[in-house]
Amino acid sequence: MDIETSYNKALDYLYSFVDYSLKHSSELAKADFNLDRMFALMESLGDPQNKYPIIHVAGTKGKGSVSALCAGGMQAAGYKTGLYTSPHLLDYTERIQINGAPISHKQLVELVEEIKPYVAEIEKLTTFEITTALAFMAFAKYDVNAAVFEVGLGGRLDATNIVIPKVSVITSLSYDHMAVLGNTLALIAGEKAGIIKEGVPVVSSPQKGEALAVLERVAKLKNSELTLVGRDVKFELIESSLDGQRLKVEGQRSKVKSQSSAVSGLSSAVELQIPLLGNHQIENAATAYAALKVSGIPISDEQIQKGFSQVQWRARFEVARRDPPVIFDSAHNQDSFAKLSKTLQTYFPDKMVYLIFGASEDKNIPGMFAELKPKIRKIIITRANHPRALEVEKIQELAEQAGAESEAVIPVSDALVRALELSSKDGSIVLSAGSMFVTAEVMREWKLLNE
Repeated sequence: MDIETSYNKALDYLYSFVDYSLKHSSELAKADFNLDRMFALMESLGDPQNKYPIIHVAGTKGKGSVSALCAGGMQAAGYKTGLYTSPHLLDYTERIQINGAPISHKQLVELVEEIKPYVAEIEKLTTFEITTALAFMAFAKYDVNAAVFEVGLGGRLDATNIVIPKVSVITSLSYDHMAVLGNTLALIAGEKAGIIKEGVPVVSSPQKGEALAVLERVAKLKNSELTLVGRDVKFELIESSLDGQRLKVEGQRSKVKSQSSAVSGLSSAVELQIPLLGNHQIENAATAYAALKVSGIPISDEQIQKGFSQVQWRARFEVARRDPPVIFDSAHNQDSFAKLSKTLQTYFPDKMVYLIFGASEDKNIPGMFAELKPKIRKIIITRANHPRALEVEKIQELAEQAGAESEAVIPVSDALVRALELSSKDGSIVLSAGSMFVTAEVMREWKLLNE
């Protein structure tokens, strides 16, 4: 059997289990999340997750970018670095990367064959749990000597939360997946704070008061020193253009206890260059820098500078063409749409937007439209080939209520062609956002159009 056939069979096997990312929010809310299955599976595999140091990253927004930055820093420092993230954009193996490259289809096939007998012994395992176990196995098998694991959903009961990391990182918290995580920031923060382990330091991005109070309480309970970016670690933007951003980060030594604290590992000041765009990425870079420094994994400022300057993280305000602009983004809740709106205003203050938009049924779509409305010329509503994607008619009703002009175009390939046609007449931006699945399809079609 050729590799591609075997690879597709391996994916069929993984998707034959319960995949909550494909389930409606009502089913997600009553899902049986617990870590017993995961602990049992990993124990039967010889606990590969204990064989290398790990940085563990949770949060509502920014956790992927922070994970990619941390991995980039460690790779530049000479570590063979594993990076586990989800969901993937174009290929399943993107979830399991070593030194910035996804594992090969052949490697995934071999790992799946290896895990099958162990999975057969444990009931009710999910697609995500098995994929997480494959990542732990892959990094041990291919001799990774440092890894970053991004939480899939929440934190406390997430399949990744069986690790004792070098540092636990919590990025910006906002409202998302409320059916599972709770409908207040305090409840959501409680779920994310579930990754904090006894005596393991915590680094947090700036948080709203309600969320911060929860993180501080849990950190104190677990005897974990909390380093808060914006308070213990200051950061400021130096310059920003479409070519990237420069920022300055410095650890605050003003606290009396900081001489013996984790923060003392931070330099007095360091300049960093990142190719990621938007003010929120400055915050993410400061968070990743603090996480690396607090982790205790030996790494110099020069190595972090090199790693950050080379990081690649797709579909995060990714400008695929500058004139007229084509931008791929993964914003999919109100808070990230607010950040997207600010970023558009920073780099393209005089341009309006043709928004290619689709969303899952559990999202606050009116909130997203409200944040971006001043920039929207027209919404091209479409639907990804995904079971949780909302019907275009329902999204059109919401666009109408928001007072935004829209038209429905299915499939996604036609939606992109339509947006490009409109943009060619007036130079407006073509922007894909609202759903990772839609943006992934837009990226695939854009590549085909430009081959």
